Amino acid sequence: MPLNDTSVSPAQKKGRLLLIPNTLDLGCTGEPGEGPLPDLREVLPLGALQAAAGLRYWVAENAKTTRAFLKRVAEVQALLTPIQEQDIQVLPRPPKGGQKKPGSGQDQAVRALLAPALAGHDVGLISEAGLPAVADPGSAVVLAAHRAGIEVVPFAGPSSLVLALAASGLHGQSFAFVGYLPVEASQRVQRIRELELLSRKSHQTQLVIETPYRNAALWQALVQHLQLDTLLSVSCGLTLADGWSRTATVEQWRKRPLNLPDKVPAVFSWLAS
Repeated sequence: MPLNDTSVSPAQKKGRLLLIPNTLDLGCTGEPGEGPLPDLREVLPLGALQAAAGLRYWVAENAKTTRAFLKRVAEVQALLTPIQEQDIQVLPRPPKGGQKKPGSGQDQAVRALLAPALAGHDVGLISEAGLPAVADPGSAVVLAAHRAGIEVVPFAGPSSLVLALAASGLHGQSFAFVGYLPVEASQRVQRIRELELLSRKSHQTQLVIETPYRNAALWQALVQHLQLDTLLSVSCGLTLADGWSRTATVEQWRKRPLNLPDKVPAVFSWLAS
């Protein structure tokens, strides 16, 4: 379908798709050893909080965590619609088997999520953490909104990828987020070496993430299989009170073991010389 699809009458006033940023503390509970959860006002701009508080219709990865987010919003900004009356629709699961392009059935399911906007109501799109549609399946909803002539309004908020890159000291003018590495050991090693070669040839920082309980395994693979002079950085618990970022050569890391928590999100990045 072309981006300028006009199947909806322009005379019908449409709502907007608001991209509402979330915190970066997904999976963190504020229990001892994890540090307290941050005050939303220290992480999200006032405009984003006000926009979230004024919405009733949502598209989310998970309804439960979205309600938890709205509960936190309500502590600092009164909600226009009570949490129990919020209409939260869940994004369809991405195709299985590594299929990149969704089928027509999934396209229709995504477009259906925008029905309130076509009826004149603003709809919020929210990720589990950080900015919607960045390293996030919500991008399909954003594209569907453009195709339907629905205005898309992004709100500022934290992005773990950008914060980690800024704190790493690595090349910030050429970088690539490559998502998750393979779980199978031999495939993961092959991918690490491919990305290191690309980093060296293009002088490009490579960024990856992992499910927190696999943080330690990924870290060990990076330290073991990257070249000694490659700069390797890890950022853990960004925006949390005890969050941190550290960068050193792989050779230095091999002499300085690192214990990573298994419940706190982390971003890993490297730059080959």
